[in-house]
Amino acid sequence: MTVSRVGLVVHSGRAEAVEAACVVRAWCEEHAVRCTDIDVWQDGGRHDAREEAEAAGEPDLVVTLGGDGTFLRGARVAAENDALVLGVDLGRLGFLTEVPAVCVRSALDAVCEDRIAIDSRMLLALRASCRLEVPADMEAWVRYGRGPLLPPPQVRPDCEADDEWGIPLDVTALNDVVLEKLARDRQVSVGVYIAGRLLASYSADALLVATPTGSTAYSFAAGGPVISPRAEALVFTPVAPHMAFNRSVVTAPDEPVGLKVLERSGPAAVSIDGQLRGVLDPGDWIGVYAAPRRLRAVRLGPMDFYGRLRERMNLTDAPAAVADGSPAPLWSVTTPPPADLAHLALLRGPDGPSPMR
Repeated sequence: MTVSRVGLVVHSGRAEAVEAACVVRAWCEEHAVRCTDIDVWQDGGRHDAREEAEAAGEPDLVVTLGGDGTFLRGARVAAENDALVLGVDLGRLGFLTEVPAVCVRSALDAVCEDRIAIDSRMLLALRASCRLEVPADMEAWVRYGRGPLLPPPQVRPDCEADDEWGIPLDVTALNDVVLEKLARDRQVSVGVYIAGRLLASYSADALLVATPTGSTAYSFAAGGPVISPRAEALVFTPVAPHMAFNRSVVTAPDEPVGLKVLERSGPAAVSIDGQLRGVLDPGDWIGVYAAPRRLRAVRLGPMDFYGRLRERMNLTDAPAAVADGSPAPLWSVTTPPPADLAHLALLRGPDGPSPMR
């Protein structure tokens, strides 16, 4: 592909990220590619994804240098502009970033020479019964020790809004949408609807809806299932619910999840990919559903999600199993699969062909 404009998101608090950014800028200069830093707030405020994409000259490639949090910031802009996003791994426990910092130059070469795969990831979209805003007296408290908040979400101009179906908000989430309590001593009471049907009314610390990508983030920490990022599903997970049914529910991608704050509940905060975006009062609701747009992430080779899961989560084998010795490969890693397995995504060894796409 032809790369003409690169947007750069840098975790400026890490020296190795700043150093890698110099490599990216040098590569861009050598290839006559415009490179612009995005997600910086020199004017004291933050901007929404549309404004950041415009300020960066509508980049066709967004490069993130940091961990998963940095990747999420870049993904927000890339999804808005339908750009590719390349995550350079400088984090500690990341599932999103792809490339080691030492390989950033060769990764940029691979993008230009079309030696990449494009990983299409589900995003979440949002409708709400009201506009989302963070109260002014709350914003100062939330900002303590961190940068400014994102501006209130805008209304999508390409969608209809009405009282029954709510207001379509111009936000997307790669990981999750979370509805959580504001007071430490009071849970939120929320009616949870799936595909238009009431599942149950919960009293909990939080309730979240995650993508398969986000299943290894907050949802996992709350006891939710690990789901392949190649799957198509939504994951509803309650956090510390005060009820017997505390399991996650995995829905089909066309089954939206509605969360309505009940009458006797306290107010609830709405966070999108970890960013506080608004506060709901009793009677307010949000509807979370699979977005029509997708995130297009650069992948340089087969995605070894389960190998990364074993490594990053430090999975250990049962002592009784270890006593049996190391298990041999279940299927051949050197010969092509038989015809009845040819359609499956089986990660192969470095010396054998790989059907992973």
